[in-house]
Amino acid sequence: MAAALAFEAPRLGLRAGAVTVDHGLQSGSADQAARVTAVLRDLGLEPVHTLRAQVAGRGEVAGYPGPEAAARQARYAAIEAAATECGAAAVMLGHTMDDQAETVLLGLARGSGARSLSGMERSSGRYLRPLLGLRRSQTRAACEALGLEPWDDPQNADPAYARTRVRQQVLPLMEELLGPGITEALARTADRLRADADALDYLAEEAACRMGTAGQPLEVTALAGLPGGIRTRLLKRAAIAAGAPAGSLSAAHVASLDALVTAWHGQRWSDLPGGVRCGRARSKRYRAAARRISDARAPGDTERQRGGHVGALALSDTERRPRWMPLTWALTCLRC
Repeated sequence: MAAALAFEAPRLGLRAGAVTVDHGLQSGSADQAARVTAVLRDLGLEPVHTLRAQVAGRGEVAGYPGPEAAARQARYAAIEAAATECGAAAVMLGHTMDDQAETVLLGLARGSGARSLSGMERSSGRYLRPLLGLRRSQTRAACEALGLEPWDDPQNADPAYARTRVRQQVLPLMEELLGPGITEALARTADRLRADADALDYLAEEAACRMGTAGQPLEVTALAGLPGGIRTRLLKRAAIAAGAPAGSLSAAHVASLDALVTAWHGQRWSDLPGGVRCGRARSKRYRAAARRISDARAPGDTERQRGGHVGALALSDTERRPRWMPLTWALTCLRC
């Protein structure tokens, strides 16, 4: 991809540079980064940055996502910082169709929803993935034709990582048992699910606008009348707006919120990551419900709530109190 960019950019009147990221997770990584930098400069790309990513280790951060996700977060943080510094209009990433198929299978193994199973987007903000329509074998063949030697990261062959096992064992076995074309089929599935997920997100936004603008109360009965795929999207967005970290909010957390709408039998609240608590308050007055819930210092101090009227999004004013997100009664994350 770097070679293609170096060829095309000047002909389009564009300036093209490159970034290589050293994660520092294996011996000799700095030397390999230096070799890559030399190749990029020989291709005519300028500027060329060599970045050292700060990859968090287990126990160093709350909610450690695992080594692969930690490395990915550090890599994108380094790339984003370099892109901002250079004023880059676009950042091209080299993911191929094989990477997309692996992502879909990993999502299936986790029981993910349509958004996760839609895989990587060809365009997301300034990030572009122009090679998603090509197989990895095609990009390797292009490198060989150009006299470039592809670098095989040893960690990509380590079976300790789930993606490696999918790449080396699962996909080949599927091809053997089910026939050729599995990678292409998984990529098509991702495209279709992305279109469906986009449509559901659009309908969820419309529903939020009908139910009230940001900061206004939303009734439980109105939420209960929505299709499940739309309602759970509203619940998740409300939880994130209240302070729950998006990366830590699981399907089980969203299901517990949904149960407060569709299967409420007196349960008092649902605790979410980030110290957010979602409860169902009985009140016909939005402000009164907000005061009652935000003043709750501890679970034992809170009156058991019953009924199905509106409450409010209320955050506690001290670190010792849990932050409360009564049941989507003020979806502050939605702006119409």
